[in-house]
Amino acid sequence: MLNDSVWKMTKQNLTPSLDLTVYFDFLDPDTIRLKGHRINLEHVLAYYLAGYNPDEIAKEFPGLDLEIIYAAITYYLANREEVEAYLERRRQRDEHAYQEWSANPSPIIQRLRTVREQRPEYDE
Repeated sequence: MLNDSVWKMTKQNLTPSLDLTVYFDFLDPDTIRLKGHRINLEHVLAYYLAGYNPDEIAKEFPGLDLEIIYAAITYYLANREEVEAYLERRRQRDEHAYQEWSANPSPIIQRLRTVREQRPEYDE
């Protein structure tokens, strides 16, 4: 039987604390990148939340090691409330950017739309 002091030491060693933040670059409150990559946390999590397993995610991002994919998923699971808030802010930011782009298209897009509208439609 373990004495109390050994049990306390063993119990503490069984639950090591992982600093998952070393796998990420926190550029601002709304941008979390995987360290060493131009891939944001939400890109990996989109696949995870769609049901992909880590090996399948690695096939979608061949430049990522499984270690960093697991770190992204673990970070999400350990900080679900904060990461969900982050994902929602990203969705809102992306939607706002799209609405702004859609309302004010570039001259090239305007020209392409005009050309498309002037083309006759063909029945096939």
